[in-house]
Amino acid sequence: MWWFFVLPDFATMRTLAPGWVLRLLAVNWVAIFCFYGFFELRYYVRRVQERRFKYNGKFPSEQPSDVFRFKSQNIDNFLRNFFITIPIGTAIEVLVLWAFAKGVAPWVHWADNPGYLVCMALLVPAIHEAYFFLIHRAFHWGPLYKRVHSIHHNSVNPSPWSSLSMHPVEGFLYFASAFLYLLIPSNPFLVLYQVNVADFGAVVGHIGFDKLEMTGHTGLGSHAYAHYLHHKYFEVNYCDNGVLPLDKWLGTWHDGSAEGDRLMQARFRKKKERVNARERARQAAAAE
Repeated sequence: MWWFFVLPDFATMRTLAPGWVLRLLAVNWVAIFCFYGFFELRYYVRRVQERRFKYNGKFPSEQPSDVFRFKSQNIDNFLRNFFITIPIGTAIEVLVLWAFAKGVAPWVHWADNPGYLVCMALLVPAIHEAYFFLIHRAFHWGPLYKRVHSIHHNSVNPSPWSSLSMHPVEGFLYFASAFLYLLIPSNPFLVLYQVNVADFGAVVGHIGFDKLEMTGHTGLGSHAYAHYLHHKYFEVNYCDNGVLPLDKWLGTWHDGSAEGDRLMQARFRKKKERVNARERARQAAAAE
C-alpha cells in the first residue's frame, strides 16, 4: 500500500520537502494506531475474552506505577510510541528513500534482476531477526540497559502499546536496520518492507495473551510467549526465534518449562561467579 498509494514519485523524493515527509509520518501514525489499537481496544479495553489465556493475571491499567508518566503504563507507552519511536523510524525511512532517489544507494531494478530481489525479500525477516538479536543483546549490557533499554523493560506486563515504547536511542537503533540497504544492492520497495516488519512485527511479542479468541469457536495463537518471558526474566529470548532460532543456538532460550528455568538459573549462577571472580581479582590487585 505504501509503495502504490503513499510515496510520491522518486523525482519528488530527491528533495527532503515537508509535504511528502509529513504525509509518510501521518500514514505511519494512522496505520500503527489502527493496527495496535485493534488489539488494545479488543483485548485490553473491551476485554472480550477477559483474562483467558493472559500470561499475567492483571491488566496494566490495574497496576499504576511511578516509573510511568501519570503513573499509567498505557499512557506512557502510547506517548513513547507516537511521539518518539514512530517519528524516529519515519525519519530513517525518509533518509534511506531519499538516498535511493538521489542515486546514492545501490538500486537494483525489478526488471533487471527479479530473482535476486525475490531472494532478498525472503531474507528480510531473517535480516530483521539477526539485527534485532545483536542490538538487543547490546542493550542488555549494564550501562546501556540502565540508561536506555530499562525504559522498555519498565513494562514488565506488556500490552500492544508497549511494542515501540522506547528510549530515543533504542528507537533509532531499532529502525537503523534500514541503513543496511545503503550498502546492500537492493530496491526501495524492500526498504519499506524492512521498516514495516519492524513497525508492525513488534506487536507480536507484546500482545500479552497466548491465544486470541476471534469468535466463540475459533482462536489464534499469538506466538507472544517467548518475548513475554523476556520481559519477565530479562536475560532470555533476545529475539523471536522464528526464522532464526538464535537464542536456542546461543544458550539464551527459555520455553517456560521447568528445564528452561533450570538452565536459566544455572546461567545466572555462572554469571554471578564471573562477576565475583573479577571483583576478587580487582580487590587483590588494589591490595598489592
